[in-house]
Amino acid sequence: MTDLQKLQSLLDAGQVKLGVHIRRMNSPGSPVYRAMENVAPAAIILILSFGSTMLVHFYLGAVVLAIGCWWWLMRHLPRVKDGVFDRTAAFVLAEERQFDFWWSQGVLSLYARLPGGEERAATMRQDWRAWIRALPGTLETLPPDRRKDGD
Repeated sequence: MTDLQKLQSLLDAGQVKLGVHIRRMNSPGSPVYRAMENVAPAAIILILSFGSTMLVHFYLGAVVLAIGCWWWLMRHLPRVKDGVFDRTAAFVLAEERQFDFWWSQGVLSLYARLPGGEERAATMRQDWRAWIRALPGTLETLPPDRRKDGD
């Protein structure tokens, strides 16, 4: 079993958590970035707001903009973050070379809670393979609300 396969089995069991730097992976140039997911909704909100201002009144445009901003922050952005996390995890866990590259870029991190309550984390400064090998055989499972890291 390779180190990546061991990591995948620990992730599947919920014993290790993968952290992803969402902002860096949700930027142009990233392999998981989707421009339509980020640009189109904002453009639609602005066009509707400007159109409402020009065709009806300034206050309607302000209301449309406020509602659009609320929708963006409360509804759309969490879906985007979840999508970026899921696409990044699938992308880096598919091939060890990809995991190594994005680990070296500081985009990924690992976290585990040991049976005694001790918490361990690994970032790009540590060797993720050595960190995985150093984990004991039995680990506590984290509650589901601590599943993801990111900004």
